[in-house]
Amino acid sequence: MSKRRILVTAALPYANGPIHLGHLVEYIQTDIWVRFQKIRGHHCIFLCADDTHGTAIMIRARNEGRSEEEVIAEASEDHQRDFAGFHISFDNYGSTHSEENREICGEIWNSIRQAGLVTEKDVEQLFDAEQGTFLADRFVRGTCPNCKAEDQPGDNCSKCGTTYGTADLIDPVSTLSGTKPEVRTAKHLFIELEQLHDFLDEWTQSGDHLQPEVANYLKGHFLGDPDSEEGSKPLRDWDISRPAPYFGFEIPDSPGNYWYVWFDAPIGYIASTKQWCEKNGENLADWWRSDDTEIHHFLGKDITYFHTLFWPGLLETSRSISPALFLREQTWISTGRH
Repeated sequence: MSKRRILVTAALPYANGPIHLGHLVEYIQTDIWVRFQKIRGHHCIFLCADDTHGTAIMIRARNEGRSEEEVIAEASEDHQRDFAGFHISFDNYGSTHSEENREICGEIWNSIRQAGLVTEKDVEQLFDAEQGTFLADRFVRGTCPNCKAEDQPGDNCSKCGTTYGTADLIDPVSTLSGTKPEVRTAKHLFIELEQLHDFLDEWTQSGDHLQPEVANYLKGHFLGDPDSEEGSKPLRDWDISRPAPYFGFEIPDSPGNYWYVWFDAPIGYIASTKQWCEKNGENLADWWRSDDTEIHHFLGKDITYFHTLFWPGLLETSRSISPALFLREQTWISTGRH
């Protein structure tokens, strides 16, 4: 049996709260699979990191009279202690608030800019006047504008799968203060995913790197069937920036704007790999550019579309423009709700 080189990731736990049983289901399953591959003699590494950016961290730090860096450092220590308590063993556990992640985010962003995928729009966004901040998706609940299901989050409906902006919600309420938020306009940067429609349709609907159920979900909810009466569905532009105040990485060519947490979070997989490589004398390109490496993502079904549309789209663009990253076939394994 030939020795395989396998890179394994699990979804990054958010630094604003403790590890819970829902997390552990995913990580224990992944850890068992990784241990099995290592026992078989394969070169297998298991990488993770804390997901550290966003309004939630900023608000918590403000309320506790601490810096965001203090909050996420404490969370990292707590998370790693709890994982160790359940004998979950990572080869590297990093943070999305690392210099490695900032560097790689900038590289990928430059590739996206060069590819002509970025556009700027005025966005109506919900603002909590009591808290003095724009509201991230997770801090708004309301009625879905499509199916009218109540008590839905600010980005997508758990009932019908529709994605939308927070300002599209019917009767929105801020979860920070319980007040009705104001609608304010701000400049946002978007990635025009529709330009990658053909690539994403081919990548999601061919090969064996996605379960059939996931491929069918993406076709039905996002990509559409060109042979049906409705035809293909255009992909919505992806809102990739947030205005200040916001805890995250400021966009180098757009002062006062920050990369949305879902931009830099998956890039954290690569940053964590880079940290491991530097500690172990390995080459990052051998793990993210080599056809001899398998990449397996274990993740919950509720974040599938981020990892199977946005993430491969970013990697494909970087492959086309930059020599630093190379999108290959990857295996995406859903383990239930994250």
